[in-house]
Amino acid sequence: MTIVAIVFLVLLVLGLPVGFVMLGASMAYFAMNPMMASLVAQRMSSGLESFPLLAIPLFVVAGAAMARGGIAERLYAFCETLVGHWRGGLAQIAVLTSVFMGAMSGSANADAAIDARTIVPVMRRRGYTNAYGSAVSAASSLIAPIMPPSIALIIYGLLTDTSIGRLFVGGVIPAFVIAIALMLTVRWTAIRMNLAPARDTRAGPREVLSNGRAALWALGMPVMLLAGLRSGWFTPTELGAVAAVYAFVVGVFVYRGLRLRETLSLFAESATTTAGVMFIVASASVFSLILSLEQMPQQLITALLSISDNKYVVLLVINIALLILGTVFEGLAIIVILGPLLVQVAQSLGIDPVHLGVVLVFNTAIGSMTPPVGTVMFTVCSITRCTIEDFTKAFTPFLIASIGVLFLLTYVPSLVTFLPSLVF
Repeated sequence: MTIVAIVFLVLLVLGLPVGFVMLGASMAYFAMNPMMASLVAQRMSSGLESFPLLAIPLFVVAGAAMARGGIAERLYAFCETLVGHWRGGLAQIAVLTSVFMGAMSGSANADAAIDARTIVPVMRRRGYTNAYGSAVSAASSLIAPIMPPSIALIIYGLLTDTSIGRLFVGGVIPAFVIAIALMLTVRWTAIRMNLAPARDTRAGPREVLSNGRAALWALGMPVMLLAGLRSGWFTPTELGAVAAVYAFVVGVFVYRGLRLRETLSLFAESATTTAGVMFIVASASVFSLILSLEQMPQQLITALLSISDNKYVVLLVINIALLILGTVFEGLAIIVILGPLLVQVAQSLGIDPVHLGVVLVFNTAIGSMTPPVGTVMFTVCSITRCTIEDFTKAFTPFLIASIGVLFLLTYVPSLVTFLPSLVF
């Protein structure tokens, strides 16, 4: 196991993608036992032989179609009529829009990229600093990994044998709690920075109704998602197929923001994103076999229980460790590597795996916003041309608020478990 750790760290320092890091470390382990070398290809193949995994490419296609199909623009217009008259109105619009976009994209990177390309230029023209606009775009994307159909929750559910339907429903209330915390933070920062509202007067009922009607097709998808899961019409995988077709049809024939000749490039973009995620899952499948052979789950449980047998103390230790790991590891890699191990710890302490999953995903999402390896941070800054130093300063209030929400979700588990218990 020492050689595995050395190879893992060396490849990580060299800057290889995390999928290659895990695969390289795994091959080093099995190279010491040629009789087991054939297990690498077999394990990678079997790790992808899962019907629920089909939900990932389907939701990726749905998110890409929504980003291109004109849905974002109509959501912005609708959200402006609701919160545009508040202090820091444009920033409030960005947060509220992410509530709806998160229920469509399932990815923090996708949501942040849409905001960075569309609303940050408008914020700059209205007198907001580039750093503040970038920070708001990144912070609002924290909602997407928690709001169904979250790709991270799908991966966690598959690896830990946890109901994806329960995870989806369990993320709804936390997503709104995150949104409220971010909007309060925007209000506080807007007062300090003397940021004006996006509009001078509150929108009247007629204007709200008009913009709501224009965005009705966009707003219909999250409703369809929750209604389909609740009624049993769709499994999460089948819902991905419905969502992809729905987003494509709305983008092409209703909003006309997506042209038929763009279909091939849409699928190519989705295939590239999916391939990256699937390669990480396949590599993690091999790496998890090594952890099992070396009895790492049992060692981790023993180590955590030696600190305390109180689940709240253990959750505190886990959260702090993940927040630190999130600054240097990609969030999906943490979920893939540690998710199955932490679930076993949770079961030994009576922690609901749905509760743990939402906390774990949100914790790693926070890490994706922080230097030095914050993937969402780099996505936003590369689009807006914001420096990491300026981004970090502007993001600090949102980071504090996010960590506060993380511990609220950790120690008030009913915020996560109430809705799944009610629905299922």
